[in-house]
Amino acid sequence: MLVNATRMLKLAHEGHYAVGHFNINNLEWTKAILLEAEAQKSPVILGVSEGAAKYMGGFKVVAAMVKALDESLGITVPVALHLDHGTYEGVKKCIEAGFTSVMFDGSSLPFEENIEKTCELVNLAHDKGLSIEAEVGAIGGTEDGITADGEVADPEECKKIVALGVDFLAAGIGNIHGIYPEDWTGLKLDALAKIQEATGGIPLVLHGGTGIPDDQIKAAIAGGMSKINVNTDCQLVFAEATIEYCKAGKADPTAENKEKGYDPRKLLKPGFQAIQAKVREKMELFGSVGKAA
Repeated sequence: MLVNATRMLKLAHEGHYAVGHFNINNLEWTKAILLEAEAQKSPVILGVSEGAAKYMGGFKVVAAMVKALDESLGITVPVALHLDHGTYEGVKKCIEAGFTSVMFDGSSLPFEENIEKTCELVNLAHDKGLSIEAEVGAIGGTEDGITADGEVADPEECKKIVALGVDFLAAGIGNIHGIYPEDWTGLKLDALAKIQEATGGIPLVLHGGTGIPDDQIKAAIAGGMSKINVNTDCQLVFAEATIEYCKAGKADPTAENKEKGYDPRKLLKPGFQAIQAKVREKMELFGSVGKAA
């Protein structure tokens, strides 16, 4: 059931759990996540970076694929199709393409420009019934060519951007994209408390969910993080399962392989199942299992 993310995140915030945002890269990933969300009776957000959308053929292709899978698989839980770290032009294209939710990442811009463009895009998104996420305090690591060091957002800047009418806010608290380095000092939970107080209880978003210890994830959820983004975790388990399958010789067309293990439907199955297991694990950690409403 395709919806925007406003209600699911409001309920998550009130219920002190988080909704998982899982990035998709192709039909296999999308199907695996949707089926697991249905099995767990959990709301879910399908995240799409601009790079992944380009890889899959464009925003319209992605929107059509997700809509068709949602219908053909009989998905009953709330599903939001969300642009992840969108540019100004990317947000506009997704609004027209049929996404149900967007993120404008203006964190790398001068703050006043971030405010100006966010304000415009909030109005555009809401006119079409989409939810919109903004960002203050760039998330560390690299995402679609944007690199940052893991800033801690200024609570006053968060307050100003929330006043524009955004539905949820990505506020940096020392989190980063990708694999966390050994010298990472952890989430700044004191900063999270100040941001939540300044923003009046809006659902907050934790990017870079891969590699953060479970106890810190739970503490962040208790502190107001209602959407947690997961991408690298799924990439890692998908790659590991596929590599193991190939190492076992199951995809070798020259071997005595009557099962034709090189058939993509068989070749990709271990990775498909690995993603489902990881999504289930994260939904249990985030507390969203059984929360579909």
